[in-house]
Amino acid sequence: MLAGCPDKPTATPDAGTTEAVQAPATPPPARFSLTYQSPDAGLAEISLAPDEKPLIEPTSALELRSSVGLRNYRVRLFDEAERAMVSDDDVEESDAGVVYRINLPQPLKTGFEYTLVVDAQTGSGFTDALGRDVEELRAPFQVAGEKEKPAPPPPAKKKKRK
Repeated sequence: MLAGCPDKPTATPDAGTTEAVQAPATPPPARFSLTYQSPDAGLAEISLAPDEKPLIEPTSALELRSSVGLRNYRVRLFDEAERAMVSDDDVEESDAGVVYRINLPQPLKTGFEYTLVVDAQTGSGFTDALGRDVEELRAPFQVAGEKEKPAPPPPAKKKKRK
């Protein structure tokens, strides 16, 4: 009587179905989109193409969206003189992206140029939710129409002598 290991079963070839193990896909780098509240058409998109200065209608509401969450960032709107505009901002943040709304007390002035900037809050750079560096965004645009002339200064009041 021989005692031993039983015969090993022979592998049968599969019918051609192979399961490939796929590595999780790395999300693409952060992308931004900028829209504004148009008086005529609802939300309208502002092109963020480099070396382009799109014309938009006067608005008091802008909305910036990112395709991924952001860390250590700030969003500012500058006028032609590079002064930050006063606004009431609202933000919704998640790892899936940022929705940043800028609500201005007055509509942007016709004929003037503005620049939306997304840059680092502190330090020299900001990152996405995965820790990857994100390039600063500078999006210039101009409000369509003739440039508004500034209101003349009020006349100086004469002081009465006593």
